[in-house]
Amino acid sequence: MSLTNDERQTLVALELKKAHEIFEEIFILTAASKWSGAANRLYYAVFHAINALLLHDGHSVNTHNGSHALFSLYYIKTGLLPLEYGRLYNQLQTMREESDYNCVYEVQPDELKERIEPARRLIETISRIVNS
Repeated sequence: MSLTNDERQTLVALELKKAHEIFEEIFILTAASKWSGAANRLYYAVFHAINALLLHDGHSVNTHNGSHALFSLYYIKTGLLPLEYGRLYNQLQTMREESDYNCVYEVQPDELKERIEPARRLIETISRIVNS
């Protein structure tokens, strides 16, 4: 399915809105020491921002792995975005999958907290790119 420019812009704006809304949920969850939920929300905030970027540039995304692969291919490997953002996305995806599907895995609060600010920076960077 191909999108018109207006449809694409609308979807990009909705993805970014969702990314920002989900990011705010992290602070509610961390204040309540709900680390697994916070890890889930942190991953999804970044996921939606990355989908906004991919859509903005005309890429079609249907899966989490597809989003990850396209982000790496078009933005990390080309140097458009720093390698640290690729690593962050990998770490968040792994943390989210482990916390969602592995009943013995526990998200470590410090591990999660140290990723919040880099995730915020990535979301803001993407917001600037798609709004320029």
